[in-house]
Amino acid sequence: MSVKLTEGALAKIMRGGNVENPVMQILGHKKIASGGANERYRVLVSDGCHLNSFAMLATQLNGKLQSGELGEYTVIQINRYITSLVNNTGKSDKRVMIILDLAVLAAGAQVGLKIGNPVPLPDDLNSVANAENSRPTPQVNGPAALPQQNRAPPAQRVPSSPMDTMHTHPISSLNPYQNRWVIRARVTNKTPIKTWSNSRGEGKLFSMDLVDESGEIRATAFKEQCDKFYDLIEVNNVYFISRCSVKTANKQFSNLRNDYELSFTSDTQVIPCHDDSSDLPSLSFSFTPLQKLAEIDPNNVVDVIGVCKSANDVQTLIARSTNRELKKREVLIVDESNVGVNITLWGTQAEEFDVTKHPVVAIKGAKVNEFGGSKSVSVLQSSVLQLDPDIPVAHHLRGWFDRGGAHAETINISQRVEGALGGSAPWMTLHEARVKQLGSKDKADYFMCKATILVIRSENSIYKACPTAECKKKVIDMRNGMYRCEKCNQEFPNFTYRLLLSMNLGDWTGQQWVTSFQEQAEMILETTSNELGELADDNDKFLEVFSAAAFKSYIFKLRAKVETFNDESRMKTTVANVIPLNYKEYNRRLIESIKKRSGLGTKQ
Repeated sequence: MSVKLTEGALAKIMRGGNVENPVMQILGHKKIASGGANERYRVLVSDGCHLNSFAMLATQLNGKLQSGELGEYTVIQINRYITSLVNNTGKSDKRVMIILDLAVLAAGAQVGLKIGNPVPLPDDLNSVANAENSRPTPQVNGPAALPQQNRAPPAQRVPSSPMDTMHTHPISSLNPYQNRWVIRARVTNKTPIKTWSNSRGEGKLFSMDLVDESGEIRATAFKEQCDKFYDLIEVNNVYFISRCSVKTANKQFSNLRNDYELSFTSDTQVIPCHDDSSDLPSLSFSFTPLQKLAEIDPNNVVDVIGVCKSANDVQTLIARSTNRELKKREVLIVDESNVGVNITLWGTQAEEFDVTKHPVVAIKGAKVNEFGGSKSVSVLQSSVLQLDPDIPVAHHLRGWFDRGGAHAETINISQRVEGALGGSAPWMTLHEARVKQLGSKDKADYFMCKATILVIRSENSIYKACPTAECKKKVIDMRNGMYRCEKCNQEFPNFTYRLLLSMNLGDWTGQQWVTSFQEQAEMILETTSNELGELADDNDKFLEVFSAAAFKSYIFKLRAKVETFNDESRMKTTVANVIPLNYKEYNRRLIESIKKRSGLGTKQ
């Protein structure tokens, strides 16, 4: 197969020049030991004249290499690249080429051999320049358009600031072993100033997210640097930034795709860039449709977008660990699939959110939560929330909502769904759950099963609880017409009844004692907790409710977790969801399971 490489391109690129869409051949690759979550690869590339092992793939291209698409002898066209000067172990600086986008022109299996007789590029940059001059550069028909990401050498630009005369480095090339670099980046998010106080002292900080064409990184300013730079830096503006400390990223506070993060120091410089910055991307999203959230495991981080359909009032909570007062608000967002999900906002975002305008809500880096078989998402400290963003998908959602989507019936996956056999938890019998020792590890395990209620204990099944909506604690009867809640530290003239059932479930493999709380308990007893509380003085009618609920079968979603109390560990199983048994659907599931186990599932 005849393929022509762009001879001389590597020598020109590695001395800081620009070559439009060079064609090169991959002769090998090596994984870089970065120690982070994102794998990085060096590739050995050839232009038919020279070899260069100081070439790296941007992380978004890792899949092409891992899938074998970029195997040995593959010929590629490099559509976008950037270069960076890095320290070469005490020698003169070395230029590294980072490949951002490419197209495969010929698969390695088709080519089958090394094209030409390439030799390694000299290490010395001056030798590189001489090597380029020793071989004629191929002629290009027509003027070569300069790619935006390959900015002209500083000598050819009119600097708009002192730092603009320096070579800028791509964010993706930063690492703790560099100390001379300047990045040109756009600020996509800036957090409010946060304060802290502990045994070592007190202080304040703010963080910001930076992005350029090669990647993204988080930077944090503490104390004096916080005061110095907070008012200077504005979201969506572009800055030249240098002299920061580069360290391993703490993924607890940042979900950006970078193994490192920046910390401002007393030497840090931040200078506004007044050049045309259209080549730098703004905040980018990768939205997950709301209907797909039901399939995503909890604690994953996703980008979501939807129109606010409703919102609860702001709630005040007390953090158990710090006793600090927290503000919280639940917001229901929907998209054109008519699926809705609850978003949890905190702090000032919760207080300032205006539901009356039904804004389009876009969140980058929201955390998926699961409780009682339902899914919701919450905004983290590292999340970016935008209202009515100026992006096409937001405009499309606004049009859909205003044209009738606001009045469509919504399936809220943050609420318990009745009458379905679905669920992300695996199906198994009570015996299988016991054999697998579900819940014996660090986190709880969920499983689905079809079981029959054998007995429900009526003793201590109902109690008087705090009447406030967010509190479920048992109250103390003060014997003066008032009821005291120790958690709220208040007395109330009334209370509400709440259920706490202890039940024995059985299937054909065994039995299991489980605990069921308010909503699931009311469904099982087919009455409300307040109605049952009113029957407490009539013992016969009270017990009749429990007798009527026995020996009924349901689909249960159960939560198993080993808990330790007074140095004693025991398995606690609670009911996360109760679904009325639809025999037609359940039998269909049994038939599918039989076919699958017998190998008949594929013989239709």
